[in-house]
Amino acid sequence: MIYIGVTGWGDHESIYGTKIASRDRLQVYAEHFPIVEVDTAFYAIQPKRNSLKWVKETPDSFKFIVKAYQGMTGHQRGEQPYKSKEEIFEAYIDSLTPYQEANKLAMVLFQFPPWFQCVKENVEYLRWCKQQMRDIPVALEFRNRSWFSEKFTDKTLAFMKSEGWIHCIVDEPQAGEGSIPTILQPTSSSKTLIRMHGRNVFGWNKATAGDDWRAVRFLYQYNEDELIQWKNHILQLEKQSKDIYIVFNNNSGGDAANNAKQMIALLGIEYADLAPRQLDLF
Repeated sequence: MIYIGVTGWGDHESIYGTKIASRDRLQVYAEHFPIVEVDTAFYAIQPKRNSLKWVKETPDSFKFIVKAYQGMTGHQRGEQPYKSKEEIFEAYIDSLTPYQEANKLAMVLFQFPPWFQCVKENVEYLRWCKQQMRDIPVALEFRNRSWFSEKFTDKTLAFMKSEGWIHCIVDEPQAGEGSIPTILQPTSSSKTLIRMHGRNVFGWNKATAGDDWRAVRFLYQYNEDELIQWKNHILQLEKQSKDIYIVFNNNSGGDAANNAKQMIALLGIEYADLAPRQLDLF
């Protein structure tokens, strides 16, 4: 099965315009897509009341890809609100309970920063993270090219497969050590994640600091030829991995939802169990 959605549900005006209140946007989003990435979980471990609300607002078949908290992936800067890594993981896993009880957790995404290089201590940390997450499905995305250098590509993929990591395949600008190539090899026969970041090379390199880095980095609209290329990739990956999850992250200019819908159309997918469309009578 191929599932297509976007990262977050709060800023896709092409779906719900500007009149829908923020609190109601997930329900409208679920009329269009069967999955979503919860990126707010990266910035703070979410209280259960939030995930309970989100679970209730979506159809039974809807799935969430929840990002790992930044304190788990080495992005955290400044004061840490938890006493230890173990405490962070305990709190995070507890926050997933509503998704799990509703059978709506597709996976947790561990996205590591550009300074997370392929060295022994980081390999050991990945092994430790996987142990902490127990039987929860976990996907792994790198941002440092060393993991997929000629020397380490096969070893990286073999490690992910043996440790039970879902490969997060990316489409992103090829912009030096802080980006990785597209490696079309699943490491799980059950699930594969694809994240579509766009191909804004200038923005990827420039977006290093400041409040507007997202607006620069992910400003990109995929054209039809690029989407057709990915359609062919996806159909090949589906032969190797039962469920393919694809999220578009190129939303600085509001393009993610439209590109996701284009991909759904190109693949000829008709999702039968989306949320029912609400009629606007006024």
